[in-house]
Amino acid sequence: MAQANWAGNVRFGAQRVETPSSVDEVRAVLASAGRVRALGSGHSFNLIADTDDTLLSTARLTAAPRIDPGARTVTVGAGMRYGELAPALEAEGWALANLASLPHISIAGAIATGTHGSGDTVGTLSSAVAALELVTPTGDVVTLRRGDRDFDGAVVSLGALGIVTEVTLDIEPTFAIRQRVYERLPLEVALAEFDVLMASAYSVSLFHRWDDPDVIDQVWTKARGDEAPRLPGDIAEATEQVHMLAGVTPEATTPQLGERGAWLDRLAHFKLSHTPSNGAELQSELLVPRTHAVGAIEAVRALADEVAPLVQVMEIRSMRADDLWLSPASGHDAIGLHFTWHQRQAEVETVVAKLEKALEPWGARPHWGKLTRLDADMLRSVWPRLGDFAELARRFDPEGKLRNPFLDRVLAAAG
Repeated sequence: MAQANWAGNVRFGAQRVETPSSVDEVRAVLASAGRVRALGSGHSFNLIADTDDTLLSTARLTAAPRIDPGARTVTVGAGMRYGELAPALEAEGWALANLASLPHISIAGAIATGTHGSGDTVGTLSSAVAALELVTPTGDVVTLRRGDRDFDGAVVSLGALGIVTEVTLDIEPTFAIRQRVYERLPLEVALAEFDVLMASAYSVSLFHRWDDPDVIDQVWTKARGDEAPRLPGDIAEATEQVHMLAGVTPEATTPQLGERGAWLDRLAHFKLSHTPSNGAELQSELLVPRTHAVGAIEAVRALADEVAPLVQVMEIRSMRADDLWLSPASGHDAIGLHFTWHQRQAEVETVVAKLEKALEPWGARPHWGKLTRLDADMLRSVWPRLGDFAELARRFDPEGKLRNPFLDRVLAAAG
């Protein structure tokens, strides 16, 4: 049965696709198949979910949210999308601390690949995980909680340990957000005042299209207070709703112009009811330690002539450090340099390889769900716990039932 990812650049080679709706059905699929890979909402741009045997879709693992007010957590089916969980939380007076740029992604898939939003004081989506329930390849049902021996290695798991069936997330009381967009900030000012700029609101994203290398096209701010952010430089606030991509109608973007509204309607860039971003695109991302942000952006600037013809936009976001072994923010605060490319894959892969090489001196980590060359030396140098993760994967999956070529390359890099 043919399956493709959201972007259409990956055609999965699975012989069959199963969509279990319960733990017992997940166990039955694992027992009857050879190799198995979990498939979420298909928003990855590489072969992380590919297999020549069985794809196990989490689309029906959508158990209704169970809120624990005392623990300030919610437990939910792994296949539920963030945009579906958010209204259920809001209806009960609760919220998530952050969302990714689009709410269309599945919870377990986003967590397993280290996906994130933006905010100096906010962690990745994975850092909000308080517990995981998963079915191992042998059929055992395992629950791992924050503080357990294997927990920090199991959250950003790349699907290497088992099929996640439920996730418990931290929640907090609901809050309001005001989103504003500012246009045309000189890159020189942005770099000189980078920390001030990124701390100017609860969540900040910088969008650069590279057609004019010396100007940040848009600064998106999401503030929890009523006051407008104080940004460095002479920059004007947009007076009408805008899209970060040139020439694209803004109807898919979440409300801007400083209008006060609920967190779930502002923290993501795009509405669940609309096609996110441009639809026809490829994506890559490199994440560097916060202390290397300026040097990394300048390294991208040096490749602007090669980036500009292929990129639709680059987004710069921040995130707080965590202790998860394969998280993009493991061990340090991080800055993400996210590229939305035109669908010219061969050319894009060439430029992605050049960007990865140029950013190696700055300790760049590739996003697990985006286009990347998976260079072994790079992986070993930026994830100190990669060897521990490889051992964890062997312990949970000694026969390699969950393995595929993507995962083989990652684990082989551990040595």
